[in-house]
Amino acid sequence: MMTKVTLYSKPGCHLCEPVQDTILAVQRERGFEFLVRNIEEDAADFEKYQHAIPVVVVDGREIARYKLSRRQLEAALESL
Repeated sequence: MMTKVTLYSKPGCHLCEPVQDTILAVQRERGFEFLVRNIEEDAADFEKYQHAIPVVVVDGREIARYKLSRRQLEAALESL
């Protein structure tokens, strides 16, 4: 089964754009499924993350809030 990286975000989130760029750059090299979830489209996501985005989850495990470095994502992928 392919690793899944999920970014919890919402439209207009200025912190989310660089995090998404980092994820996409690593995805080009490592190949994994990448999902962006708009927290405004799901009440449970909104309740959980309304004051915390961006949040990055790898295979169900939260690895970052607000910022994400390439090193953080690579370490999370290697630890699977």
